[in-house]
Amino acid sequence: MVAENDTAPDFTLPRDGGDSVSLSALRPAPVVLFFYPRDDTSGCTKENIAFSELYQQFLDLGVQVFGISKDSVASHEKFIAKKDLTVPLLSDENGTTCEDYGVWKEKKMYGKTFMGIERSTFLIDSAGKIARAWPKVKVDGHAEEVLEAAKAL
Repeated sequence: MVAENDTAPDFTLPRDGGDSVSLSALRPAPVVLFFYPRDDTSGCTKENIAFSELYQQFLDLGVQVFGISKDSVASHEKFIAKKDLTVPLLSDENGTTCEDYGVWKEKKMYGKTFMGIERSTFLIDSAGKIARAWPKVKVDGHAEEVLEAAKAL
């Protein structure tokens, strides 16, 4: 997993609405990337709603926020419409960005082992460095904690 003070791996990914987002093109704006396992599952819904509720506060600080999963753009668009989300979602269907950030991990659930996204968040500063990294995120209070860290940049 990338760590604090590492250079954030660049990427270009498709987003809801049909555009693409390149991390390097967002500079010098600070960026929050939150990686989550799947659209429309309970924890991921809760996390996306929390970031959506605080989205304008991040923008007011000049901080861009994006959710990333391996779901398709079409899945993201359905999820956004169903849950009335405001935060933009990026599709990493081939998993390259998940691997670059070290969030594609072996997971265990109900006695089964499988590969999946470990819920993780990264705050990237204006120079493109990882200012804060949150591995193995617990959803409750997380978006608020990230907002406080963004205020401290």
